[in-house]
Amino acid sequence: MTEQGSSGVEDLAGDAEESRRRAFARFVLPEVEVLLRVARTLTTQPADAEDLVQDTLLRAYRAVDRFDGRHPRAWLLTIMRRAEINRHRRRRPHLLDDPDDDLERLAAVPAGRAGSPEETVVDETFDEVLETAFRALPVKHQQVVRLVDIDGLSYGEAARLLDVPEGTVMSRLHRARKRIRGRLAAAGLTAEKRGAR
Repeated sequence: MTEQGSSGVEDLAGDAEESRRRAFARFVLPEVEVLLRVARTLTTQPADAEDLVQDTLLRAYRAVDRFDGRHPRAWLLTIMRRAEINRHRRRRPHLLDDPDDDLERLAAVPAGRAGSPEETVVDETFDEVLETAFRALPVKHQQVVRLVDIDGLSYGEAARLLDVPEGTVMSRLHRARKRIRGRLAAAGLTAEKRGAR
């Protein structure tokens, strides 16, 4: 190949790489926060969530030149779901993980919030009952509550991520919310009794 022909190939490769970087910045980077929230829902450890997001970003970078530009969040969530499935196939369950790690945040009262002792007790009790009710839900119901109510995904996005019909997400979410409300009512707590936050 002549020196001039070699230069032309390098130029094409450089242009393709620059195009890939621009597409990645446009379609993928704005969704990183959502990916982190969803990954925390799908995994039990923060480090696992970060690894899952990194794996998702790497896969997205490799494939972004084939992406049509429509629905980037759905595309990325599909990549994440597949990456998580592959991770589960490759690893053994973590038997030594501490399931109580997630409960540490419940005891903390936000700084600068000086509520009455009654409000503090009601808020702590509400949080405890809410957490207990959430933990009592089947895992598939916990997932939809986290994805839709906590992470803010749409029903369609959650359905694609979990690989179930949208109606299934809506049904699971309805049942989960009903069970949680029932536990709160049985404990004599409602959202109104919590006090303003």
